[in-house]
Amino acid sequence: MNAPTSTAELVAEEDLPHLTRVPRRHLGRWASAVVVLAVVVFIIVSFARGNIDWPTVGQYLTDSTILHGLVSTVVMTFLAMFVGITIGVISAVMRLSENPVLRTISLGYVWLFRGIPQLLQLYIWYNLALVFPTFGIPGLAETQTTQLMTPLVASVLGLGLCQGAYTSEVVRAGILSVDPGQIEAGQGIGMTRSLVLRRIILPQAMRVILPPIGNEFISMVKLTSLASAIQFTEILHSAQNIYFVSGKVMELLFVATFWYIVVVSVLSVGQHFIEKRFSRGHGSRRPAAARVQEETA
Repeated sequence: MNAPTSTAELVAEEDLPHLTRVPRRHLGRWASAVVVLAVVVFIIVSFARGNIDWPTVGQYLTDSTILHGLVSTVVMTFLAMFVGITIGVISAVMRLSENPVLRTISLGYVWLFRGIPQLLQLYIWYNLALVFPTFGIPGLAETQTTQLMTPLVASVLGLGLCQGAYTSEVVRAGILSVDPGQIEAGQGIGMTRSLVLRRIILPQAMRVILPPIGNEFISMVKLTSLASAIQFTEILHSAQNIYFVSGKVMELLFVATFWYIVVVSVLSVGQHFIEKRFSRGHGSRRPAAARVQEETA
């Protein structure tokens, strides 16, 4: 009888009922988990023992000044995103237009506003009176730019126009993800190009557009803190106004952090359900064969 020539044959010829199966020990996982846990405990203990007056944190969580800043932050977020999404959709449609003038304008807009930092744009809009002292028709209807360009207006324009440049590219990618045959089919039944875009293309592109737009929406909540540089009263500016007087710097920063996390968490939940709504029928359904097998079982 020939000797076995492979490990498989050796194992097959051995009688191994007396051996116990030993699960694989993932020592690396346990070691990394211990290190992460130790770091988390160290950070928690450091903050607990640090020179922080935690009762003051709880006291200012519902302070009227902080809540006013919270409302301003939420309002600013929605206004800036409304401006950004509106301009972004228009710019994306212009970029995909057959008109070379519209394409050039859209490309120039995206290039310009993506290249200028948001904080710098806020400063430019807020100090626009240095370039245009008045707005309107001379002699008929004129308004002082300093009265028109308030911190709220400057913040909406600065953040919204910058957001529109990024949204334009997101919407354009979503439109391009739809099969071009959809446009031909819509035009084949007599629909105009704009009607095809509204009724066929954009509804299908929403599945691709929503995730990055949702992330941009959440990022906008945090970007509103830049508006404190031009004296817009959002959460961070409200916290600063208090700790300049009370001296409780870290405590008020924790209050602002808490409310930022609350707002972001609420928006994240909303994003999840909106994405789920527009993703129906795409990757969430089980194969038909599996459903038939379960029904006949």
